[in-house]
Amino acid sequence: MRNLEPFKIDLKGLKAEQSMFHFSLDDEYFEAVDAPDIHQGNLAVSVTIHKLANCFEFNFHIQGSVTIPCDLCLGDMEQPIESENRLVVALGDDYSDEDDLVTVSEKEGILDTSWLIYEFIELSVPIKHVHAPGKCDSAMTETLNAYLTTRSSEENMKELQDSRWAGLDKLKTIIKE
Repeated sequence: MRNLEPFKIDLKGLKAEQSMFHFSLDDEYFEAVDAPDIHQGNLAVSVTIHKLANCFEFNFHIQGSVTIPCDLCLGDMEQPIESENRLVVALGDDYSDEDDLVTVSEKEGILDTSWLIYEFIELSVPIKHVHAPGKCDSAMTETLNAYLTTRSSEENMKELQDSRWAGLDKLKTIIKE
């Protein structure tokens, strides 16, 4: 399992007004953060930290690709990821994260960016993710289409045979007469 220690940034230990960190993310990273939706990927992350008077401005640049299931055929597909994210971090009494401001305990002074980076990646994945036309698993697509066709025709037959609908149809004919 991958060590997540390099993702912990000691804010009180930053001496320069601008610091940079680089991370390479692979399948072991997603396993180590116990990622619920993405389990494979190959990404490069650059983090630039600007030390300001009373806070730190983090700029994350993430580029690469992740492997996610296609919404149609459930087969694995490569999803390119490129994102720019900004985060402001301040030192305070207790840890909190609200919107774009994260407060880190001043006693500890360490920000673990491993989960934040995962969230930025997750937010970069489109809501609908499908293969390019013609790239879906044809066997799965055919099975799905056969099931959907069979199921919808079975539901139509049930509607026709339902006695409650037959009673309403009789009532409609009586009203028309």
